Amino acid sequence: MMETHKTLDSRMPRRGAWWLVLALAITAQVSLRWVSDSWAGKNSESPPELFIRSGKVLKALSLGFNGLAADIYWTRVVQYFGSQSLAHSKRFDLLGPLLFLTTDLDPHLIVAYRFGAIFLAEKPPAGAGNPRLALQLLRRGIVQNPDYWRFWQDLGFIDYWDLKDYPSAARAFKAGSERPGAEIWMKALAASVAVKGGGLQTSQVLWSQIYRHAQNDAIRKSALAHLAALKARLDMDAIDGLIAAYEVKGNRAPTSIRDLVAAGILRGIPQDPSGVPYVLGADGRAQLSPRSHINLKLLE
Repeated sequence: MMETHKTLDSRMPRRGAWWLVLALAITAQVSLRWVSDSWAGKNSESPPELFIRSGKVLKALSLGFNGLAADIYWTRVVQYFGSQSLAHSKRFDLLGPLLFLTTDLDPHLIVAYRFGAIFLAEKPPAGAGNPRLALQLLRRGIVQNPDYWRFWQDLGFIDYWDLKDYPSAARAFKAGSERPGAEIWMKALAASVAVKGGGLQTSQVLWSQIYRHAQNDAIRKSALAHLAALKARLDMDAIDGLIAAYEVKGNRAPTSIRDLVAAGILRGIPQDPSGVPYVLGADGRAQLSPRSHINLKLLE
C-alpha cells in the first residue's frame, strides 16, 4: 500500500506540469484572441489597429501552439476582409500585416497564401488592390513550400491579369511547370503568355516540349497547331524586315513578294507551314493567304 502511494506521489509533479502547460496554453489563446480582437475595434468607433506586428512576439505568446495561433489569425483575416468588402471600403490597411503574421505563425498554411493573395490583388472593394504585395506573399509561400507548384500558377495569373507583365507571367508558369506534380497545361500557359510578351522563340521551345511529352493526341494536335502559327508569325516578321530593306534599296514599296525575289533579296516565294505561299496585304506587310490552313488566332 505504501509503495502504491509513493508511485502516485511520484506522478503528481508530472501531472501538475501538464496542468500548468494546459493553463498557459489557454492563457496564450485568450491573450491572442484579445490581441486579435483589439484591432477589430469592436468596442470603439476609431479605425482598427494592429497592436502586435511581430511574428516572433506572437510565437512567444503562443507558447509553441503556433498552428492554433495561425488559425486564429487566419479567421481574423477572413473576418476583416469580409467586413471591409461589405462596407465597400477602399482601404484594407491591415490585410497585408495580418496575412504576414498568419504565415509567420504557420509557414505551411497554404490557404493563407493562396486566398490571401487573391484578397490582396483584387481591386477595391473586392480586395486591397495591391497585386505587388500579393506577389510578395506568394514568394514567401514558395520559399517555405518550394514543391507546391500552384503558387507559381497564382504568381503567373497576378502578373498576367493585374500587372499585364507578360514576360514575368510566362516565367512563373514555366517555373511552376517544372515543379513536382505540375499539370502539363502549365507549360501551355507559359507558351501562350510568352507570345503576349513578345517571346515567340520562348513560346516555340515550350510548345515543342509539350508536343514531345504529351500523353494524348488532343494535346499533341494543339501543340502542332500552335507551333505552326508561331512559325508563320516569325516568317511574316522576317519577310516584313526584308520588305523594309527592299524599300530602302529601291526607294519604293514592293507590289508583291515576287519583287523581293526579283531583287535577289529572296531566293523564292516562302510558304507557310501548311504549304501555302505568303502574300502581301493591302498595308504592304506579309500575311497569310486566304487559302492557308494556319490559325493565327491561337496566338491572340
